[in-house]
Amino acid sequence: MDRQPQPRLIRAVCLVLSVALISAAQVVGAAAPSTVAIGVVVREATLDGLNGPSRRLSEFRGRPLIVNLWASWCGPCRAETASLERLAWHDEAQRFRIIGISTDDVRADALGWLSHSNATIPHFLDHNTVLETMLGATHIPLTVLIDADGRILERVYGERVWDSPGEIARIRRAFRLDTP
Repeated sequence: MDRQPQPRLIRAVCLVLSVALISAAQVVGAAAPSTVAIGVVVREATLDGLNGPSRRLSEFRGRPLIVNLWASWCGPCRAETASLERLAWHDEAQRFRIIGISTDDVRADALGWLSHSNATIPHFLDHNTVLETMLGATHIPLTVLIDADGRILERVYGERVWDSPGEIARIRRAFRLDTP
């Protein structure tokens, strides 16, 4: 005896599955972090230390912050590393902080590049693209200027020479370092 499923039963099962899938999609969508807009305070995040201890993003509040997102395989990221290091030693850098966020999937790759580049600024590893998404890293390198209160002021995509007069002027304007 060959029994065919009842059309009513099939519709009921399809309805239940559809509701379950829609509910799951809404939960995932609600939980997924989104990019923080310019002028908005960045959300809290745990930063996994690469060349120093792990920290909370909020621990960097109180002084303006430059966040550079990079990867060990990214040529332009590697090229601008030295200028960020030089910027960190510039007199102007006493008025702000600089950190790096590696978007590498493999910790050893990020550590290898940091060792090769003799990095002195604090670097952290992004897990599950949390910081990439929050800071708007559609491509790298990305450098984000964040004010002392944690608000995003500017996103700068692409390689820069961060200790050049033009970029130092950009930083001074963004952080209002010319005003008393």
